[in-house]
Order: sequence, then C-alpha cells, then structure tokens
Amino acid sequence: MVYAFEQIDELMSSRLCKRCKTNMLLQMDCFLYTKLGLDSTPKERQEVKSKSKKIYGFIKKIDVELGAGLLSLMD
Repeated sequence: MVYAFEQIDELMSSRLCKRCKTNMLLQMDCFLYTKLGLDSTPKERQEVKSKSKKIYGFIKKIDVELGAGLLSLMD
C-alpha cells in the first residue's frame, strides 16, 4: 500500500511493523524530492523541505536514533 503525505496520521496509526512504517515514510520523502525539477520554484522547494522535516519527525517517533540523525543532516 502506498500512502500520500496527507495520510501520515493513518500510516502511523496502522498496525504495520516499525520497519514497514519507516520504509513507507522514507518512500514518501523520496517521492516528494523526485517530483522537484529544474523548473521548481523556491516556494515549492521550501514546501518539500518542510514536509520532509515533518516526515523525519515522524520517523523519530518510531526510531529515535534514525530520526534524530536525519533531522541533524538537514540544512
């Protein structure tokens, strides 16, 4: 099953294992960045970065070490 960014709450409350949730969150993040292109506006880039930060925050709720690492690597 593929979740959209707007369905994060649904994903987090699902009965999936922690690893599956983390993988799906990382898939969401990857999808957001692959939709950016050379013609993307600075506003669109900032929105993706903001969503990515939220995704990493949710990952931190599942796996503190991984989530904290991802958040610290953001610009």
